[in-house]
Amino acid sequence: MGEEQQRAADDAAAEDMTSEGGEQQEHSPLEAALGLLAEAEAKRDEYLADLQRLAADFDNFRKRVARDQESLVQRAGERLVKELIPVLDDLERAAEVAAKTTETTLAEGVGMVHRALHGLLTKEGLHEVEADGQFDPHRHEALMQQPSEQPEGTVLSILQKGWRLGDRVLRPARVVVAGPQPEPPPDADQPSEQGKGA
Repeated sequence: MGEEQQRAADDAAAEDMTSEGGEQQEHSPLEAALGLLAEAEAKRDEYLADLQRLAADFDNFRKRVARDQESLVQRAGERLVKELIPVLDDLERAAEVAAKTTETTLAEGVGMVHRALHGLLTKEGLHEVEADGQFDPHRHEALMQQPSEQPEGTVLSILQKGWRLGDRVLRPARVVVAGPQPEPPPDADQPSEQGKGA
């Protein structure tokens, strides 16, 4: 009977192991599938984050390229306008001289060319720097100072026009600025301070 009991116990243990193994086999494909699913979801989240970063980087790149291109176009136009300013100045001087001559056709021709060039550059955004009022070192270049009854620092006259393209000053206006009034010389008729005390 001891042998039979031992056999029965071994059979029961084998049955338990078979049933446990069967349960493990039933759960193991499910657990494996859940593990694979979790791993796939983690990869998906990682790829989505990478894609979102890439999209943001591309958007920033696109905006930067657009800004750079706009800046390049503006600088190219600025360079051309800056080189044409002396031509505009020369035409203005020629128109002034031609107006003083008796040759009306010369004066009209030079005036027409000057107006055409000035109009074209104005359409491109070129404007004269305002030189009224107080001296502004961002817009004016003081070439000299003159005593004046005007408040000190007031622009008295323009020696050369200044030009700006949009908000950017291409050439400051060269101006004469009001300086302090000279001190009046002491009168010879009035006694000096030392003479009063004696």
